[in-house]
Parts: sequence; structure tokens; C-alpha cells
Amino acid sequence: MSPESNRIIFAGAEFEADLKPGGSLAWVGPGPDGKPMAYVHGKALQVDPPRLFQYTFAMGPNGKSSRVTVELVPETEATKVTVQHDEWAEDDTTYASCSDGWPRILSRLKDAA
Repeated sequence: MSPESNRIIFAGAEFEADLKPGGSLAWVGPGPDGKPMAYVHGKALQVDPPRLFQYTFAMGPNGKSSRVTVELVPETEATKVTVQHDEWAEDDTTYASCSDGWPRILSRLKDAA
């Protein structure tokens, strides 16, 4: 995915990643003060391009991480994208914003193609 496509999908954030198991990743963009900040950060767990990407997920300064699994399955004229976001801590306050965020992020895929 191109940097421009990533900015469209993730509302202006840049994706910085070491795409190997254990590698760090972050979506970085301007913070409230205009300085760069990591909106989301984590570690790559499984990387099997182009079909699977699994990583830990923590939002902003939150120290609690969950797990995201993105699977791509080629179909006749398109690619099926499945996102599973699980392993949430009971008291993770980012759960609510993510349940609303994923549909918005996935709907932008068509604009980034």
C-alpha cells in the first residue's frame, strides 16, 4: 500500500513499521500541539504477505494492548478483507472507540484503491 493510500485509510496518519515478527509499528500523525505523536503503536506478531498481518494494538498513551488480525482472501473480482480485533483487557477504555473506528477505516479502502 502506498503512503498516500495509508493516509486516506487512517485519516492522515503515516504507517511506520518493521514488518517482521517482533518488529515495532506505529501510526504517527500530528498531535493536538502539531508535533508528531503515535496514535496507535504495537508489535508485529505474524506477517505473511499478502494474506495475513497480525499485531498488538495500543492506542495513544494507553499501556493496554489488544490483538488485531487482518486477513486478505482473493476472490473472483475482489479481495475479501477480514479484521478481527480481540484479546481486550476488561478495563481497556479504547474498546469503544475501536468498535466505531474499524467500520470507518474499512469503508475508506475503496477510496484508497
